[in-house]
Amino acid sequence: MPRMRPARREDADVLARLTDMAGHGLPSHLWAEAAEAGETPLEVGRRRVEREDGNFSYRNAWVIDVKGAIAAGLIGYRQPEPYSLEGLETFPPVIQPLVRLKAYAPGSWYVNVLAALPEHRGKGLGSLLLADAERRAHEVGARSLSLIVASENPDAMRLYERVGYRTLARRPVVGFPGFHGGDWVLMTKPVEVLAR
Repeated sequence: MPRMRPARREDADVLARLTDMAGHGLPSHLWAEAAEAGETPLEVGRRRVEREDGNFSYRNAWVIDVKGAIAAGLIGYRQPEPYSLEGLETFPPVIQPLVRLKAYAPGSWYVNVLAALPEHRGKGLGSLLLADAERRAHEVGARSLSLIVASENPDAMRLYERVGYRTLARRPVVGFPGFHGGDWVLMTKPVEVLAR
């Protein structure tokens, strides 16, 4: 039976792997550029997930355990409102379209990472995590949820549409090694009033 729980610091290695899967290799591309001598990209990702503060932290993550091991995870948090694009030109070009899209959904509860390990896909774990994200969004007073998905990932887009997300905006992907085409798609969903 799947069990959802808040992530712990020791889950950082799996969360970094899930983040790279969700980002189609863009995270490891960026982590490689930030790596110190002898450090792998995933070690950089793990170090970042282990942080105690900031949006990209294990403290903003929830995982689903299946038979005592992590099968899927989500990292999410409330977006600032207003969402400033000041300093956008200092971001790597591959990130700029994503930042521009996030600015279309100020104050939303942003699903930064949602992924399941390959052997656990198609089992409804993503839907469970998205339902929990909606509950969390409601708790913090967010009026909507948002996420960004690659147009080249139609399975994920179908999942999001099935649970009520709709496309709000698109930006072309700036190519990076291993991923060169399509758009980044911002999808949003109103937060439903939940029964008490």
